[in-house]
Amino acid sequence: MTNDKSGLLGICRKAGRMKLGMDTAKSACDLGEAKAVFTASDLSARSLKEMRFCGAKNGVPVYRLGMTMQQIGSAVGKVTGIIAVTDPGFAKSLAKGAEDVSADINEFFNDI
Repeated sequence: MTNDKSGLLGICRKAGRMKLGMDTAKSACDLGEAKAVFTASDLSARSLKEMRFCGAKNGVPVYRLGMTMQQIGSAVGKVTGIIAVTDPGFAKSLAKGAEDVSADINEFFNDI
């Protein structure tokens, strides 16, 4: 079974149901527009931690797609490591088979 989501990502992009990049994804989470956030497998640890915190803070699940930034770029037309999906149907379909890396907000405050 393949976990290639290229076709679905392309359709989602054409439908205008995704936000690309860290800043727009964080904004979509803060505004309650994002239904889920998807990251590339080669996203930096720092960016992943920042996105997981934003997701936890806003109740948005975060997933790893199992695709590199280059593969995502080929599917959506722009090289990116973070995608916020604003449609619940697309979010559910993309989440199937993806690794859930969501965090609990308390995970970030245990060291205090």
